[in-house]
Amino acid sequence: MKEKKLSREEKLKARARKRSIKEGIFASMMFSFGNNYLSPFAIAINASNSIVALFGSVSGILGPLSQLFGSKLIEKHSRKSIVRKAVLIESLIWIPIILIAVLFSKGIIVSFLPLLLLLVFGFFVIAGNTAGPAWFSWMGDITEDNSRGRFFSKRNMITGFVSLVLAISASVFLDYFRDNGKEMIGFGILFALAGLARLYSWHCFKYQYEPKIKLKKGYSFGFFEFVLQAPKNNFGKFAIYRASLSLANAISAPLLAVYLLRTLGFSYTTYMILIMAGSVFSIIFVEVWGKFSDEYGNYRTIALTSILVPLIPLLWVVNPHPLYLLIVPSLIGGLAWSGFNLAAGNFIYDNVSHDKRGLAVSYYNMLGGIGTFIGAGIGAILIKVIATSLLAPVIIVFLIGSLARMIVVFFALPHIKEVKKTKEITGAKAFKRMFLRELKPTIKEEIHQIMEIKSYIRS
Repeated sequence: MKEKKLSREEKLKARARKRSIKEGIFASMMFSFGNNYLSPFAIAINASNSIVALFGSVSGILGPLSQLFGSKLIEKHSRKSIVRKAVLIESLIWIPIILIAVLFSKGIIVSFLPLLLLLVFGFFVIAGNTAGPAWFSWMGDITEDNSRGRFFSKRNMITGFVSLVLAISASVFLDYFRDNGKEMIGFGILFALAGLARLYSWHCFKYQYEPKIKLKKGYSFGFFEFVLQAPKNNFGKFAIYRASLSLANAISAPLLAVYLLRTLGFSYTTYMILIMAGSVFSIIFVEVWGKFSDEYGNYRTIALTSILVPLIPLLWVVNPHPLYLLIVPSLIGGLAWSGFNLAAGNFIYDNVSHDKRGLAVSYYNMLGGIGTFIGAGIGAILIKVIATSLLAPVIIVFLIGSLARMIVVFFALPHIKEVKKTKEITGAKAFKRMFLRELKPTIKEEIHQIMEIKSYIRS
């Protein structure tokens, strides 16, 4: 059979998708060496549990506000220029974070450093999120509706594998420096590598093709208009659901580092192995979810994974043994969040027109950010005021977080529906298709794609 000849536009988009995977690899390096260690770094410089919890709160409110600003920039600037400038600033912000490590090692203004880190982190969040709407809109234009789930699952799988290997390697590296009394030097080196990796991401964007975007007259609408209309349309209902789940999730999620490092007293290596174990399971399942969502719909994917999400905080505190934590909560968390996050992004593409995506995703994230801000604030207050000898306060916060997630899923999820045509499937058939027929060949595909990581870097 004769292959369909690709147009010039289709070839450019195909190259852009490949380059996007390369950029994602270097972005994941930043997360592995930098983002993943900000909470442990805060704990290492003697930040209180409440301040550690506030990292989630700051991210929750400043991130979406920055995305609102970023969505407006699309009206006057190319998406590529917005993303590149924001990513460049993001890479440079690692310099003052390194400086904080130097100051702590020298014993200079030590008591003020946790608050300074929180302030610098705020600027980091602003820089990264300003690029969000432009990047989201840009990626939507280089992917096709009928294969978007497969592409993003492939990209997430490759970047997730890189994150896994580098993050665990970094933890061994950091433990070595801590055991030798040079912990701050270890953090400084990791953060320097994070900044350099993000700088190369900035370089990658220079050569990535950007399709032209045409903004229709009257495409813009205000945030409060969006909020008022949200209960009346499918995308709005989903945005409310996601915001509510973000609130419930943020009650306990920012305190996981506190639980593992302070309450259980694990080393950085054990901590990172447990954190990244969820990424291993995400890598295994994300492409299965991509195929499933392309054929059977993003709503079904969201519904199936949402059932598992409330169990995650509860599973973390049932048993403190590292082997149990490595398998049970990591497996359920990786399975649930890999499918949920993939389907949530694609659900936006399905429900929002081409020209409104940048603005819509910023409003969607604004609602989610408000939820995260409130939830993390609740967590910070609870960890400070709860006083009991029966259970550690952090464990009680995890139980409250689990209950909050259950309530959100039970009351809000049924109000959302699928909008695209999908195959009909029964629950038993879906289970068989995903775990018996698709999983084995998908793992083979993932191994093959991982082996080709070098080709993405060289391209």
